[in-house]
Amino acid sequence: MDVQESDQDLECPLIGETEKEFKNKKNEIFGEVKRLLILAGPLMSVNFLLYCLQVISIMFVGHLGELSLSGASMATSFASVTGLSLLMGMGSALDTLCGQSYGAKQYHMLGIHMQRAMLVLLLSSVPLACIWANAGHILILLGQDPEIAAEAGSYSRYMIPTIFAYALLQCHIRFLQAQNNVVPMMFSAGITTLLHIFTCWILVFKSGLGNKGAALANAISYWINLLLLATYVRISPSCKSTWTGFSKEAFRDIWTYMRLAIPSAVMLCIRVSNELGAGRPQAACLAASTAVFLVATEGVVVAVILISVRKLWGYCYSTEEEVVGYVAEMLVLLAGSHFLDGIQSVLSGTARGCGWQKIGAVVNLGAYYLFGIPAGVILAFVYHFGGKGLWWGITLSLFAQALLLLIVTLQTNWEKEAKKAADRMTPEPA
Repeated sequence: MDVQESDQDLECPLIGETEKEFKNKKNEIFGEVKRLLILAGPLMSVNFLLYCLQVISIMFVGHLGELSLSGASMATSFASVTGLSLLMGMGSALDTLCGQSYGAKQYHMLGIHMQRAMLVLLLSSVPLACIWANAGHILILLGQDPEIAAEAGSYSRYMIPTIFAYALLQCHIRFLQAQNNVVPMMFSAGITTLLHIFTCWILVFKSGLGNKGAALANAISYWINLLLLATYVRISPSCKSTWTGFSKEAFRDIWTYMRLAIPSAVMLCIRVSNELGAGRPQAACLAASTAVFLVATEGVVVAVILISVRKLWGYCYSTEEEVVGYVAEMLVLLAGSHFLDGIQSVLSGTARGCGWQKIGAVVNLGAYYLFGIPAGVILAFVYHFGGKGLWWGITLSLFAQALLLLIVTLQTNWEKEAKKAADRMTPEPA
């Protein structure tokens, strides 16, 4: 028995560590993979289902004609750039604050942080709604076709109620995600998406609203999703310690939230914030590494699927052969950009979990505005690649962003980050 035990402690010549240590590390890695899959599976479903709301609306509009399809697509892109992405970024500050509070077992602070986020995002939604109301005029000033700009402007105005629901929905999603409580989000998003198909059919084809009905259906569906999650948070026993009702404390120290929210909005979470808040730096490092491996695997699988269906997918939007052929060509580029986007998303999540919003903001600004956008413009308008050139610019931006964030992550001192998280969670003296 003693001989066997001593044999187990002998160093493995290839890896320089004992067999017991090797087995422990292997168990830790498989355990982390299991935890991330349990968390990431429902989260992937949630994000996919929310994305489907916009896609389903455009699919319905596509069967009204090319002008309606062009206007709705333009309005959706405009809304994403000028509103939804901004609110998603600002809401992601909760990845740091709620995630680290939960890891530090300061459960009541999750509700306080969420209330601050709700206040900030709702106030931010007001000027964004004004921009959406004037989308048609803005697009004409940017040189878009007047007819398409008019259609997009009309679509954007009917989407205005969406922005307020989306702001509050992002806060609830981040609040639950920080607690690893993701299954309710999956069910609420699933119910919403099923209802959205029926709502689009009624409002687009039966009400006489046409493409405006699709925009209104988006707003209705986002509000339904929000109401389902808000009801769950307020009645579920699992949120009893994290949601203790509205509090005046949410109006205090709003600047702390803003310091993370503003650079987070420029950046556009995984378990890293939980582990740092709990004072487990090595576990945070393992979570980040495992997540990168998993998302890279997912990226390869999705790329294969996208390339396989590229000649069929266009028929979901239009029966015009020119549209179908162009979609097939773009899906090849989309497959590559999706792979890179997955890598940068995980690394961005790591950055938010560590509270590196300022670093992430600088990286994103450099990758997109100093590299990607100029490259896209040159390819599209100088070398006449058209839309493909613009998409190549996006792909190059994602590559630069992922590479720079990877370098930052590899240089991370996880012990130091755990100490920073502990300091951030320590309340300041009154």
